[in-house]
Amino acid sequence: MINPAKIEEIAKQISSNMPQGVKNLADTFESKTKQAIQNKLSEMDFVSREEFDIQSKVLIKTREKLSELEAKVTELEAKLIAQNSDQSES
Repeated sequence: MINPAKIEEIAKQISSNMPQGVKNLADTFESKTKQAIQNKLSEMDFVSREEFDIQSKVLIKTREKLSELEAKVTELEAKLIAQNSDQSES
């Protein structure tokens, strides 16, 4: 198995032996890339995980309420049908 500490040590050695111009170029590239990605992500219509979780809970409650209301409507329709049939028999 490869030792992560050894890989880190090798990466530090390579980095320390690089010319300063290459290091500066890499730093500039990294910062510009991060900035470009952040700009593009901010243009997109994303929601946070927290907002997603909140809306998921709201949706669950709404579905529960809808089921309750559907059951109530079915019950009231049955009562209305029974009441109409009682009146037509009289």
